[in-house]
Amino acid sequence: MTARPHKKQPRKILVTSALPYANGPLHIGHMLEYIQSDIWVRFQRLRGHEIYHVCADDAHGTPIMLRARDDGVTPEELIARMEKEHRDDYRDFGISFDNYHSTHSEENRAIAEGIFAALQGGGHIARREIEQSYDAAEKMFLPDRFIKGECPRCGAAEQYGDSCENCGSTHTPAELRNPVSVISGSTPVLKSSEHYFFRLGDFSEFLKEWVDGGHLQEDARNKVSEWFADGLRDWDISRDAPYFGFTIPGESGKYFYVWLDAPIGYMASFKNLCDKKGLDFDEFWRAGSETELYHFIGKDILYFHALFWPAMLHGANHRKPSALFAHGFLTVDGRKMSKSRGTFIMARTYLNHLAPDYLRYYFAAKLNHRVEDLDLNLEDFVRRVNSDLVGKVVNIASRSAGFVHQHFGGKLGGALDDETLFAEFTAAAATVADHFERRRYSRAVRVIMDLADRANRYWSAARPWELAGAGGDGEGESDAGARDKLLAVCTQSLNMFRILAGFLAPVTPALARRAGDFLRVDLSAAGGWDDLQTPLLNHTIAPFTPLLARIDRRQVRNIVNDSRDTTTTSDGATVTSATATTASAHEPLAAAICMDEFTKVDLRVARIVKAEAVAGADKLLRLTMDLGFETRTVFAGIKPAYAPADLEGRLAVVAANLAPRKMRFGVSEGMVLAAGPGGGDIWLLSADAGAPPGSRVK
Repeated sequence: MTARPHKKQPRKILVTSALPYANGPLHIGHMLEYIQSDIWVRFQRLRGHEIYHVCADDAHGTPIMLRARDDGVTPEELIARMEKEHRDDYRDFGISFDNYHSTHSEENRAIAEGIFAALQGGGHIARREIEQSYDAAEKMFLPDRFIKGECPRCGAAEQYGDSCENCGSTHTPAELRNPVSVISGSTPVLKSSEHYFFRLGDFSEFLKEWVDGGHLQEDARNKVSEWFADGLRDWDISRDAPYFGFTIPGESGKYFYVWLDAPIGYMASFKNLCDKKGLDFDEFWRAGSETELYHFIGKDILYFHALFWPAMLHGANHRKPSALFAHGFLTVDGRKMSKSRGTFIMARTYLNHLAPDYLRYYFAAKLNHRVEDLDLNLEDFVRRVNSDLVGKVVNIASRSAGFVHQHFGGKLGGALDDETLFAEFTAAAATVADHFERRRYSRAVRVIMDLADRANRYWSAARPWELAGAGGDGEGESDAGARDKLLAVCTQSLNMFRILAGFLAPVTPALARRAGDFLRVDLSAAGGWDDLQTPLLNHTIAPFTPLLARIDRRQVRNIVNDSRDTTTTSDGATVTSATATTASAHEPLAAAICMDEFTKVDLRVARIVKAEAVAGADKLLRLTMDLGFETRTVFAGIKPAYAPADLEGRLAVVAANLAPRKMRFGVSEGMVLAAGPGGGDIWLLSADAGAPPGSRVK
């Protein structure tokens, strides 16, 4: 579902971002989500809507308890320290939360107990004895995330005890194959204990209707629909002592599982804001509310938010989310952020070297409305920011301002040079707004940069430097005409700059603030989107100061170097690595090869005669390929870009002399070559490429 389009009547909207865990610092993978949600919230404010953006630290669970023990502090001291660090990172990245709270709060305790009581009163809570993993060496039951093993469904190794990052399925620790305790390294034993369970299956019909009701992105809905086929199982919502969290009412040594009270933290943070601001909490959370509620989340927690969370809300007679907006993971230079490679870049490490608007812009330039991974290519990051923000947008203001101050005392003219061109810029506001509304940020950025190119072409064609030379002191008729033309050109250019900076205000708020100070207007004012339709005429601007500096590649190298040696990850582990990604440092990604080595690769054209999805794999397709002289089976990670039916009959280039590679899903007898940035943008040859199967590619 996409959010409702802009209406003249202001909307009432509540937006949440997923809660960061309170036992470690934030990294730039976290910031991808908060930047995505912040852009949307800032845009809605510019449109004049009543919108609130809340978040909180996820502060409960065994990892918090163990991290505090290792640090020699209480859990309360640990979460207080981490909350301060998180708040500082959000502030410095320009994330405009209306309220930031903690799940370890009285608001959260009260709401969690109320929802639990409502579910229990409705007959949706069961109690039964279970056997669960126990670490005899540590004398404690092991939480799901402290057991690792092989996924019982797809067989992926190194998966946690609650869910599989490879296939997205959920499971219990007891279902893992070859489990080990992350704490002690020993093999867990089974021990009995009585637990509370949420009867998720009671809500099966409701959830099917809700999932199909337009509340999820299409690719997210398809993923969730797969889980219905496995059946909805009861959800264990209790944990045994020792544990850091809320005690279940009437119990001793039994606690609410962190995943029960974590999403309730959205409600608790908003309740805290309501108490401070005098807002009506029930208006936003009662069943049947006409307000809007949107959750921005990562795809790894889709199961909890698309099934458990709406079922809990429904069972407790609260409103359900208007929509979930899920995003993919962040990779760096084409690789998964990895502890072993040292490619985790902490938010603070980035901020120590570069301004946040650079990363905000780059993420926006690549984000769309789909559940796709996003790659931070460090070389492309430097090139795109310098080219777009500095070379195209800021350059308009810097070139125009000098003429205005030198020749006209800093005051814009009373008329534009080209009203038709200005009208084309203002008309683009509707298109840009629609892209922002639907979270198609990359399309919005593309439109904005196309306009910036037009503004720069206009400036070059007007040749204002010649007008300034011809204008002289303005005493002659021709001189006065040149001066008038120069003023009109500069007025036109700065008004186009204002529109561009205003369009970018949700993405680059610091740049918008500085641009507004220069123009002496507020580009981030609530309801200010419509102000861009009226030009600034007979208006005095401030002296120009640099709005944005170019990125020096050394700054990026320093970020990589600072992240390389010792990286503290989001789960509190400290890892030393000497293999960080350093593509941005002009170091080759691999050793150079000579032409003789390259020509050993036998590239052949092949026709795809059959394409099939691979069970348990998010990106792989099994391709049956006709090379003219034989048929091969090749596995290719192109599922995000192509439906299997769209591939049959299409040609592709195959590295035909690779040794067969045994994979978990079968043997791959070659490699498909494709072009594009990845995700949904991957290109193969067309069906009419003109080369028969078996042709050698040279």
